[in-house]
Amino acid sequence: MEMTLFLIVPVASILALSFAYYFYRNMLKQDEGTPEMRKIAKHVRDGANAYLKQQYKVVGWVFLTLCILFAWMAYGPGLQNKWVWFAFLTGGFFSGLAGFIGMRTATMASARTANAARDSLNLGLKIAFRSGAVMGLVVVGLGLLDISVWFVVLQYAFDSLQEGEKMIVLTTTMLTFGMGASTQALFARVGGGIFTKAADVGADLVGKVEAGIPEDDPRNPATIADNVGDNVGDVAGMGADLYESYCGSILATAALGASAFHFSAEAQLNAVMAPMLIAAVGIVLSILGIFLVRTDENATQNQLLKSLGKGINFSSVFIAIFSFGIIYMLGMDLWIGGSIVTGLIVGLIIGKSTEFYTSQAFRPTQKIAESAETGPATVVISGIGTGMISTAIPVLSIVVGIILSYLFAAQFDFSNVGVGLYGIGIAAVGMLSTLGITLATDAYGPIADNAGGNAEMSGLGEEVRVRTDALDSLGNTTAATGKGFAIGSAALTGLALLASYIEELKVGLLRLGNETLNVGGESIPLHKASFVDFMHYYEVNLMNPKVLVGLFIGSMMAFLFCGLTMNAVGRAAQKMVAEVRRQFKTYKGILKGEEEPDYSRCVEISTKGAQLEMILPSIIAIVIPIIVGLILGVAGVMGLLVGGLSSGFVLAVFMANAGGAWDNAKKYVEEGNLGGKGSDVHKATVIGDTVGDPFKDTSGPSLNILIKLMSMVSIVMAGVTVAFHLL
Repeated sequence: MEMTLFLIVPVASILALSFAYYFYRNMLKQDEGTPEMRKIAKHVRDGANAYLKQQYKVVGWVFLTLCILFAWMAYGPGLQNKWVWFAFLTGGFFSGLAGFIGMRTATMASARTANAARDSLNLGLKIAFRSGAVMGLVVVGLGLLDISVWFVVLQYAFDSLQEGEKMIVLTTTMLTFGMGASTQALFARVGGGIFTKAADVGADLVGKVEAGIPEDDPRNPATIADNVGDNVGDVAGMGADLYESYCGSILATAALGASAFHFSAEAQLNAVMAPMLIAAVGIVLSILGIFLVRTDENATQNQLLKSLGKGINFSSVFIAIFSFGIIYMLGMDLWIGGSIVTGLIVGLIIGKSTEFYTSQAFRPTQKIAESAETGPATVVISGIGTGMISTAIPVLSIVVGIILSYLFAAQFDFSNVGVGLYGIGIAAVGMLSTLGITLATDAYGPIADNAGGNAEMSGLGEEVRVRTDALDSLGNTTAATGKGFAIGSAALTGLALLASYIEELKVGLLRLGNETLNVGGESIPLHKASFVDFMHYYEVNLMNPKVLVGLFIGSMMAFLFCGLTMNAVGRAAQKMVAEVRRQFKTYKGILKGEEEPDYSRCVEISTKGAQLEMILPSIIAIVIPIIVGLILGVAGVMGLLVGGLSSGFVLAVFMANAGGAWDNAKKYVEEGNLGGKGSDVHKATVIGDTVGDPFKDTSGPSLNILIKLMSMVSIVMAGVTVAFHLL
């Protein structure tokens, strides 16, 4: 019965990929517009492809090095099983592939969206949103397909193991596939974020503030680089980011299920399959929800938001209903369904909270715009304050979500730790189950942004620009909501991965020949040892200085990582500003519209800056957990992961929301409020926007990957930690 149900998983993944192809082909059938629109779209497409080609070369060397290390661990001292290096490689490959397909679709769709906006707002929304849906469906389709293939392959590979042990080894091996996805995602997010924000800051500071020309004006040398950056950062980067979130939540929950229900082979298999089946049903409902998104001509921002919300709400309500059906068919306790619903509700609350604090339709962002009447300093102060306040609702939602999801699964028994932690993991799966449509609303944003840029550079009529501006403003809010959603899921997934780390320690000890744990003078067989037993064995408590040191290092990691990425954007942006000023000064005909700027030089500056600057932050995220494990052991690693999770989550919400609010405060003024475009108020909000650019598109959204990557690295290196730690 169970394996028959499992067939739903690969079928759903193929269905997602089929609809992604259907939406992609339909988009290609649309007219790309005038020759000038086609020319601009080609510039952006070529720049994005060139950047990703360079990025993949750098990432390729990192992956080769890590694969050699994992192969040595497996075939040398036997500290890891022999499938790890290959699983790691496939995770990175599919993460990169998902981002690439999404980016290619976005670069093909932007001009077509702009051209559709010449006819109607609804047609423009439809093309942009369904093109964004290609990204959403490719991410969930590839993720679930890879997971289901590995599940079948490893069933045969570990067939000689005892039934209960087989599922534990199988699921912990699959987690290394998640590390490959996380590593690729971090490089994509950091590199793409540095590229896009260096170009954006340079284009805004010199173009808007100094030269007084509109956004996306063809006279601005950095404008093509800015549009390229939207695709490599906000599309390819976000796609890789949420791919690893999606896979990580499913894999971590499966590993927890294998441990919590080890007492029965049937119950264990059901617990492992449950997150996969929930994700599969979520795909079908996401596809149905995508078809519900449409709007009326002259719709307001609130009406546009409701149009997107209609599809998301439909998918969320029905996945809650169907999840109970899945739990029932698997013969599991229906209380676990409460954990899934909790995850869904927490995701919706975080999304609504982000929308409230970042959309210009609401007072927080409008107040930031009003603060611009006294200059850029008060804009920055107001944005930072709003961002800090905005962390309260997401943090409290996650706190309540953790407690409720734990209690529902544990049937309100706090001592039932294993099943309770499984509930937290499956809540993360519930939150991400409708990723097919929620990611579509995110990827829609940069497509709409590029459409507006194309309309401006192509000199289309004012009514077209009004429509693309409306789509772009909506995109800023949906992008901010998507980032909040990704960060929220990272918190729940991070907790699930923390518990999965204990499972990998168990496997590591077995490889070293240990059969028992000595806890309080009592020898406990490893296969019967609980999470609490491991906490006692490794002295993971707040009185252990190794745990406290790990907590401080983990908290520092969030700020160190943000500081490195912020400064990286600053250095690259300085070069961009200098280049734009040089071109304006050297070629007097550019501002007069008599000469075409050297767009390729600006693309080259962003590319080189991103390739160079992304290496150090990404390597630190991989190396620090290994060093902490070798020096401080398991207790230090647990402290590191808890410190990174707690501080990283709050900092990520703050940065993403502050950046989104600054961006939309500028948009609020550009709509004609408080003096409109070109006014002193507008220039002040542009300054706020440039400060917020690396907040919301580089450092903030990269933190949720940092949280999970440190956990994944710790899981993969658990065998080394238990064998070689110094203290």
